[in-house]
This record gives sequence, structure tokens and C-alpha cells, in this order.
Amino acid sequence: MRVIDREEVRQRLTYELCIPLVRQAMIAFSKGETRQHLRSILPLGEGRAFGIMPGALGEHGVFGAKLISVFHGNFAKGIQSHQGVVVLFDPESGAPICIAHAGEVTAIRTAAASAVATDALARPDARRMAILGYGEQAGTHARAIAKVRKLEAITVWGRDAARAKAFAKATEAELGVPVFAAPSVRQAVAGVDIITAVSGAREPILEGAWVAPGTHVNLVGSSGPGPTEVDHDLVVRSRFIADSREGVLAQGAEFLYAKAAGLIDDSHVVGEIGQVLAGDLAGRQSADQITVYKSLGHVVQDLAATKALYDAG
Repeated sequence: MRVIDREEVRQRLTYELCIPLVRQAMIAFSKGETRQHLRSILPLGEGRAFGIMPGALGEHGVFGAKLISVFHGNFAKGIQSHQGVVVLFDPESGAPICIAHAGEVTAIRTAAASAVATDALARPDARRMAILGYGEQAGTHARAIAKVRKLEAITVWGRDAARAKAFAKATEAELGVPVFAAPSVRQAVAGVDIITAVSGAREPILEGAWVAPGTHVNLVGSSGPGPTEVDHDLVVRSRFIADSREGVLAQGAEFLYAKAAGLIDDSHVVGEIGQVLAGDLAGRQSADQITVYKSLGHVVQDLAATKALYDAG
């Protein structure tokens, strides 16, 4: 059995490789060509959970699962919040053939998926981005989205001003793009074209009133039905597109809270990013429309990324 460790994933799963992989995986998912169940999440107490994500890349494609723990307190210790493995099985024999480091695969493919959605939904002239959060996903999203839009400036907000400034300095040095730490969320999102929320906030930090017409928003930080990073107003005002419609209807916190408040119904999730990418659903409909991509993460992304590493030897 092949073992692909964290360092190998980091070195070989580049955004140039992963972005088109995720794009094709989500098209296949929305066309019904893949097989999967909703994620099963086992709560383990405050800030800790264990998830199981099974799936197959088609009837005759590789199949497997991601087994992942999420410990939000790890970041303060300098440890990845996501720990686990992606396991691939051979479609001919049913034998396990590969184990890959799930934390690193998740970090890269999540950002690649947001880049795919940003490329499809953000205005073509989008040049300024705000990142809400300064953890691992903030860095991966800055790198990935810089591959699909020529960013001229990035603002970042985080609860710890010193850490936000440190992130800004390091990201500016890496990407060669001006990066500024903002003292508030409202100031961070003022005048931007793209907002990427990766904060993991448990209560809304972003208000719809602060989001300008024409903005594209990636909602990434909440991966279950509990925490939410944005208020009802933003959800209601937006063209709301999911990675998985079924997943968001069951586990998308921002959508579920607005629905529970009686402000929207299931039809507000207009469809999936795979449908937009395939040309089966309109993405952005006008220059002043606010678009939202709700990311919960999907096992077909993990399987496609891990298979590519395995096939390359």
C-alpha cells in the first residue's frame, strides 16, 4: 500500500494541478457521475469532531473515504486543525491501495475549490480580496485565488491583531501583493470585490449591509450546521450556490439559520457550482449581483486529488 505523507502532498499537490482536478470532480458530482453519502459527523465536545466521508469516482472508478478529526484548538499549538487519512481502494479488486495525509489534502483542495468557484462567480475584473481569518485556510486561499484573479491588494482581519499583521507580512512577501491587516471586519471588506470567510467564527462576524453590490463571497469557515460567519441579510441578498445542494440543505449553517427565521426556503439554494461549471446553471447574472459560494467540502475532491498523486507514482 502506498503512503503519501504530508510533505509529499504539500510538494506535489500544486494549485496548478488541484484546481482543474477539483473543477472536473465537481462537474462529475453535479452530473450524478460520482457516488457518495452525506458526511457523518461525530461531535467530541467543544471545538472537536470526527467525520467520515465515503465516496466513489463513478461506478468503475476508485472509491474510498476520508476519515478526519477537526480540533479547532490545534491552531494555537501550531498543529493542523484537520488530522486524518484519505484511503483509496482499487475498483477492480476492492483492495486498499493508498493512504494520504488528509489534513494537507483538505487544506489544498478546499482552497482550490474556492478558487474554482471564484473564477466562475466573481466579476472578471475583480482585483481586491478580503480574507476573514488568518489560520491555515487563509494562507491556502490567498495562494489559490491568486491563481484565478490578478489580485492587486488583500486585506485580512482576525481577532488577534498581532497575528493578523504577521499573516499580512508573510503573505505579502510570498505573493508579492500588498496585504493589509484591518482593525475590523467592516473595514476589511470595504471596497473589495471578493470576500473569503475562513474564520471559523461561531457567531456572525460579517453583515450583509457591509457587502457592496457585485461582490463574490466564499463561505468556508463553517463546515457544519452549528457555527455561522455571516448574518441573514447577506444570505437573503445573495445568489446562493453550493458545492453540494443536498449537503447545504442538511448541514449549511448560514442557510439553515436564515431558513429557520422564515426568510428563505430551499429554493434559495439555486444549485451547485458543478452545474455552473458545466454550463447547466447561470452563475453571476449581473455585475452588481452578490454571489455566494457555500463550501462544506466534498469527498470527491479528496479522492480526485489523492488519485492524481497516486497515479503520478
